[in-house]
Amino acid sequence: MNITLLVLKNEIIILLTRRSFWLVTLGLPLVGALIFTGVGLIVRNAGASQKVSQVLTSPADQRPTGYVDLSGLVRQVPTGTSAGKFIAYPTENAARQALQAGQISAFYIVSPDYIRDGKVTYIRPDFNPLASGGNLSGDFTWLLQVNLAGGDSMFASLIDGPKKLQDVSLATAPQPDQKNALALWTPYIITLLFYMLIIGSASLLLGNVSKEKENRIMELLLTSVTPQQLLTGKILGLGLVGLGQTLLWFGTSFFLLNISGRTFKLPSDIHLPISFLAWGLVFFVLGYAVYASLMAGLGALAPNLREASQATFVIMLPLMVPLFLSSSVFMEAPNGAIATGLSLFPLSAPVAMMARLSAGGVSWWQAPLAAGLLALTALLILRAVAGMFRAQALLSGQGFKLKTYLRALVGRL
Repeated sequence: MNITLLVLKNEIIILLTRRSFWLVTLGLPLVGALIFTGVGLIVRNAGASQKVSQVLTSPADQRPTGYVDLSGLVRQVPTGTSAGKFIAYPTENAARQALQAGQISAFYIVSPDYIRDGKVTYIRPDFNPLASGGNLSGDFTWLLQVNLAGGDSMFASLIDGPKKLQDVSLATAPQPDQKNALALWTPYIITLLFYMLIIGSASLLLGNVSKEKENRIMELLLTSVTPQQLLTGKILGLGLVGLGQTLLWFGTSFFLLNISGRTFKLPSDIHLPISFLAWGLVFFVLGYAVYASLMAGLGALAPNLREASQATFVIMLPLMVPLFLSSSVFMEAPNGAIATGLSLFPLSAPVAMMARLSAGGVSWWQAPLAAGLLALTALLILRAVAGMFRAQALLSGQGFKLKTYLRALVGRL
């Protein structure tokens, strides 16, 4: 235990003395501060920008729109339409003369047999493909619908579908508001956040082991410590540094929000209890232990850091699957068979279970079961990777092969 603590302290000291570590640790908050400063300047200048926009806006945009009703359908203008918004003309020639005189911005021509062919022609003096249909096309469509409904605005509003849709769920867990985008995307955000935290922290161990192997330092260390003591000390030391780095980034973000006069509040539709934070810490620690061990084994077998970095995709793939399926599985059916299976499978559980917990409705026994399976997996992988450290000296100089890595992981090397 004393040797493990010595390795832990040594890893922390080495990492904290690197300039690259502090460049990343302090560089991200600095970039965030610059972004917040830029946003503040934009908000302050919003009033001036609005005035400039109003000055540049052409008065012609405010002119009314004419229409020629050859079908005899339009008999009234719906209630709520501003006066003078539409001007009726008896013939197309009259409308063209008004357009040339600048009295209207454009005009519509309703075909004589509109009820059968539904044809409306829109005539404007300029060519603007980005304004096809005109700014008032929606209002003119509403005018036609109301007149088709015999002047009944309520009936016209039901033509395109129900006016109010009430969504009732029989699920016992509170469901997010379908109109709240943040509430709907919370599982995806949680999935992405935990993926970045776990992989970011585990990647520190990959670089550390790869460099020590290239410099032959690892072979010297293994003469005085056991592989399991060395690996455990490295995982704990780099994990503490990675967790501290993450807390620093979150603390800096919270500080920047306060000094900018903003506050971060979750919508009422998002229910994240205190137990969610506790489970988040559990699955982060266990997930980090699993993937840090896998990264360490990759660094022990790969001949250099470049090849090790290229092979990380294979290691991260199980953790990436919930990220790919978050929109179609965890957002639509967080308690379905696929989501449940991924949350119980140890290699995808750290991300998948947290995504399900953020959506709600997870059975009480599933989170403890997933954590237990994940802890057992972390212990088995830790022991397996420690065996790779014994064999790594024999494999120095060989290129990385997935088959060799899997054989070493199951102890057949």
